Amino acid sequence: MIDLKNLTIKKVHESLLKGEYTVVELVSAYLEQIKKTDGDIHAYLEVYYDVIDQAKKADEQIKKGEAGLLTGIPIAIKDNILIKGRVATSASKILENYTATYDATVIEKLKKEGVIFIGRTNMDEFAMGGSTENSAYGVTKNPHDLERVSGGSSGGSAAAVSSNEALVALGSDTGGSIRQPASFCGIIGLKPTYGAVSRYGVMAMGSSLDQIGSFGKTVEDTEIIFNAIKGQDKMDSTTLLDAESQKSKVESPKQTLKIGVPRNFLNMGGIDEDIIKNFNESIEKLKKQGYEIVDIELPNLKYSLAVYYIIVPAEVSSNMARFDGMRYGKRESGSNGIEDYFVSRQKGLGREVKRRIIIGTYVLSSGYYDAYYNKANIVREIIKNDYKEAFKKVDIIATPTAPGVAFKIGEKIDDPLKMYLEDIFTVPINLVGIPGISIPSGIKKINDKELPIGIQFVADYCREDKLFAISKTFLGEL
Repeated sequence: MIDLKNLTIKKVHESLLKGEYTVVELVSAYLEQIKKTDGDIHAYLEVYYDVIDQAKKADEQIKKGEAGLLTGIPIAIKDNILIKGRVATSASKILENYTATYDATVIEKLKKEGVIFIGRTNMDEFAMGGSTENSAYGVTKNPHDLERVSGGSSGGSAAAVSSNEALVALGSDTGGSIRQPASFCGIIGLKPTYGAVSRYGVMAMGSSLDQIGSFGKTVEDTEIIFNAIKGQDKMDSTTLLDAESQKSKVESPKQTLKIGVPRNFLNMGGIDEDIIKNFNESIEKLKKQGYEIVDIELPNLKYSLAVYYIIVPAEVSSNMARFDGMRYGKRESGSNGIEDYFVSRQKGLGREVKRRIIIGTYVLSSGYYDAYYNKANIVREIIKNDYKEAFKKVDIIATPTAPGVAFKIGEKIDDPLKMYLEDIFTVPINLVGIPGISIPSGIKKINDKELPIGIQFVADYCREDKLFAISKTFLGEL
């Protein structure tokens, strides 16, 4: 019997090389777990039919002595990342049964490593949402409490790892879509530096903010996946030169890292008291571990949500124009060509996607472009400058990941403003383009349920190494 709960990439690799079990036996254990739990959780939209065949090939590689660290490692993939020959719908009806014609760069890299793709995971439609309730194919439930959301938009990937239905997973993060579900599901989620990982073959939502990242149950697993998928790509002009992204590694984290806490921002209100209490306890823990804690000012952080919810809908409006039933997407019939376009989008797209398209089209329209979109970009630069100044004084900035624990399914879906406030700690990181990680920091008991709480660490551009170092120390992995 394989203990799925306590597996790590390195443990699996060693066990496979020693012959303690085969890749076929390993993935069979995961498939059994999916059969047992996913009827309730609904992390997957599809479990691939050829998982055992993939595993047999990996076993052959191991026999020949050709196995790398990731050979035979079972991974779940968010439904907006293309795998050639596989269905990829972005959890939308408009892309029902769309089959990818090429591999995303991250998939190409993982294929070379010999991973096992278990299946595609549920998400908010086109990554728009923070609860996975906006999926056209049903909500993903939180493994810690089936009455609560798993977070979003990468809720399926987070729930799959949390419930031992995959060892690791890929997600995408435009405003917190990896870190917030990681926090809600009690696992680790990394949003890398913008440009550290190629977005080629990933369905775009907000092109200046989207980033692919990894989920794991240990910091080391999350780091291993990040190292496998990062790097410059000629197919994505926003990717960074390898030299830029290979900064020096932290050698002695406790001595060298200074942690900044934006106290003013944390005292603004609207944050669960238990979250603040847990955050303060976490900061005390870091102090005891030898870190220096410094209060910092990020004076314009309070504008980041407003800026984000102008820039993102604007980019959504542009990116979603291709899904018209003619170029991409399921075509519905109207009385003429123009009506075909309207009917296809009306039937194929969900409420939140339509809402963002309408807002985005408005802010980009003649007469409003300067008042909204241009102004938002100016404030975005000011927020970037705040972080630039802060990182002259500190190495890491710490905040809670989310203002509360996982909320109940249906509790916020009809109030977009309440839902958008869930992103208060995560969206600034995407606006600025710096890396952030969410790691488990405690629990909140509600009735008989123990709901996870996460802490977010943020570092300067390309300093993921600092995030891994502090996270490993905090969780006792070093």
